[in-house]
Amino acid sequence: MSKPPPARYRTTNWSSYNASLRKRGSLLIWVDTDMTWRAPRDERPGRPAVFSDAAIQFCLSIKVLFKLPLRQTAGMVASLLNLAGLDWPVPDFSTLCRRQKTLAVQVPYRRADGPLNLLVDSTGIKFLGDGEWQARKHGVQGRRQWRKVHLAMDPAASDIRAVEFTPSRDGDSPVLPDLLGQIPADEPIGTVTADGAYDTRRCHKAITDRQATPIIPIRINGRLWKEDCPAARVRNETLRATRYYGRAFWKRWTGYHARSRIEARMRNLKAFGERIAARDPDRQTAEIHIRIALMNRFSALGTAEIVRVA
Repeated sequence: MSKPPPARYRTTNWSSYNASLRKRGSLLIWVDTDMTWRAPRDERPGRPAVFSDAAIQFCLSIKVLFKLPLRQTAGMVASLLNLAGLDWPVPDFSTLCRRQKTLAVQVPYRRADGPLNLLVDSTGIKFLGDGEWQARKHGVQGRRQWRKVHLAMDPAASDIRAVEFTPSRDGDSPVLPDLLGQIPADEPIGTVTADGAYDTRRCHKAITDRQATPIIPIRINGRLWKEDCPAARVRNETLRATRYYGRAFWKRWTGYHARSRIEARMRNLKAFGERIAARDPDRQTAEIHIRIALMNRFSALGTAEIVRVA
């Protein structure tokens, strides 16, 4: 039996999408002249901060965007402010390094109409060790270390709505409740799509507690759960449907293949660099959150609208 022909797709907004890609290369698009640059005065003891969190996040965003060390980042920021006609002081490299450890990064996002349909997955990112080419040619020399990035994406807006950064030894399923906890309680969640690694009682309970529908394939050796609770009933219905109709039909019926979009976003995340520069876990977390903020800003400038034509 021959395979059906592959589906064909067409981009319907080439003009606006090309314009958005050009905007991503603009330098002044990252400079907000209404930004609160200096830190507000407070009554806490000790030396007060000179620069606001928004100023530090802006500087670190330039660092991540152009893959610069801290000293070159200060020079780039000074040039951008001068180009924008702003007479603002620039934090030095030691200030950026110190503030990065405690920075609460603000990740912008757009809230789409209707219930939120989340796509969830994780990937690893290196922060210590040889590159792939050197390891292949000369073998692994010394220790290689990764951290795991867990993402929850809104496909309607193409924005990352939740992110967790954990050691590589941590599994995927224990992190899902924390990802859902980052979504406001008053925002309805329609579906949560994830791979078979999330086929656990903890994940199904966390999803049903938010009144959402899990779209999670049952593991190959999956069995019916004996518990009589909403999470078990929904999961058992998925297992029965998979057994009756087949796994391939179930994936097409539920739209499970949309999960490939979050895998594409993971490639976007690594486009900023295959490894993270920071070594301290808190600074690594801030760097990952800044990458996510930049990705959401790119999406806000414009994304491709693709429709199936055949």
